Amino acid sequence: MDKVVSLCKRRGFIFQDSEIYGGQNGFWDYGPLGTELKRNVRESWWHDMVSGHDPIDAPEGAPQAFQMVGVETTIIMNPQVWKCSGHYDLFVDKMVDCKEAKKRYRHDHVNGRWVTSKRKADGEAAEPKRVFVTAVGEEAEIQDRALSFFGLKKKYVDRLEWEGDVQSLTKISVDEYSSVVGPDASEAGTLTAPRDFNLMFRTIIGALGTEDDAAFLRPETAQGIFVNFKNVVDSSRVKLPLGICQIGKSFRNEITPRNFTFRSREFEQMEIEFFCHPDQSQEWYTYWRNRRFAWYTSLGIQSDNLILREHHKDELAHYSVGTADIEYAFPFLPEGEYGELEGVAHRGDFDLRSHMEGKLKATDEGTLEVELNEHGQPKYRGSGKDLTYFDDQIRERFIPHVIEPSAGADRATLAFLCEAYFEDQQPDEKGKMQSRVVMRFHPRLAPIKAAVFPLVKKDGQPEKAKEIYRALKAAGIAATYDEQAAIGRRYRRQDEIGTPWCLTVDGETLENGTVTIRDRDSLEQTRISVDDVVDEIAKRLRA
Repeated sequence: MDKVVSLCKRRGFIFQDSEIYGGQNGFWDYGPLGTELKRNVRESWWHDMVSGHDPIDAPEGAPQAFQMVGVETTIIMNPQVWKCSGHYDLFVDKMVDCKEAKKRYRHDHVNGRWVTSKRKADGEAAEPKRVFVTAVGEEAEIQDRALSFFGLKKKYVDRLEWEGDVQSLTKISVDEYSSVVGPDASEAGTLTAPRDFNLMFRTIIGALGTEDDAAFLRPETAQGIFVNFKNVVDSSRVKLPLGICQIGKSFRNEITPRNFTFRSREFEQMEIEFFCHPDQSQEWYTYWRNRRFAWYTSLGIQSDNLILREHHKDELAHYSVGTADIEYAFPFLPEGEYGELEGVAHRGDFDLRSHMEGKLKATDEGTLEVELNEHGQPKYRGSGKDLTYFDDQIRERFIPHVIEPSAGADRATLAFLCEAYFEDQQPDEKGKMQSRVVMRFHPRLAPIKAAVFPLVKKDGQPEKAKEIYRALKAAGIAATYDEQAAIGRRYRRQDEIGTPWCLTVDGETLENGTVTIRDRDSLEQTRISVDDVVDEIAKRLRA
């Protein structure tokens, strides 16, 4: 993972936000190549889900044909949206503060083990001391933390007596916190009791700055779709089953952003809210789980690095009928563990009902009802608008059920970066074997599709190469031109940024009108006509 992060900065994929001022945790900037890569991820998703979708014939695996349309909604919405959706009350993480280190940690990210030391560093007997040593990380870090706490060198690790396996701080009673050593503390008992931390960023609308002017940056793009469901249906000639899609920025005030761009405070989502008849919702849930999993493999992620994990009943949100996560084996995770790329949730009729009636809560019987305040009135009133749907084919009115495939553009981009990174040994121009870093992006995602080189900077070769370069650009193909350094070094530069094909103009080009096309992965070189270059690259991109 360190190599991927280093390459991202060196080649202009991703930079730390405000780096010249020391950076800002949880925020990232995309450089020239990263901007192109992420744009290609978004455009591939939009084409596959919306603009390239055929609404007449049912795709393979779908119960029937369906329509897909797009919206673009605001980042700041009426605060009542978040009260009825449940975010205002329930969108919280538990956090603990360290009074010594002056740091804040997400409660469920802190892990530790009980350990007892009976001897000092010099071997003298000591009063046994039992503490729960923690770290935001793996077992090896916990061991180092324990050695540091007891003032022992690594060679004295056998003087520590461990109890049980690593466990989450969430399993430790607050009554035992006096024996807990925080992740960055030098003594025990410095952590506060867990408390709720609302993840929404608060802002102010208008000039007065009173409580009535408070608003929030959206923590998800989904609610903008739900509150516009009636507008879309009434203004467009669309019928259910219907997918309404959106790509946009969301904001979550994460307590401990980490793992590069995986967990950030500002991120971009690619979401679908798929509205359907309740009787068909389970079939659509299965369809979207399978289709979204296949999207990642179609763009180059090996299926061995992906899993489709169905949530256990205890993990489900109170409104969820079922949820499955598409997870990827990110290299910052321990072997055999996976991190969420995308969630596919069966949300039932929770969202539309909430915005009709008011904030809903689950009953002991498993149903949903409007939450009431101390006066017996709805705690947060809904819009009162009728968000039901009338199907004129079956002559039935109902509240649609919703299937939500929710993907992260940043997480997908990170996964494609990690999957593409590859090292091998290849001969240089003199035949000597050298280490090569190559980014094996799927051609649809590669920031640059083709690089054009003159072999030498004379004999009319640069002029011909520039002519080819301009033809590629005119055809809408992302291309670059480079005439600096030896040809082998130019190839290596393009390999490292993931360019699938390099075109080289040489003396033979001026004689017979052909150029060499080199494949990034196989290193195979063939000659094609100059007149066929644009069509050949376009054909390979469609393959």
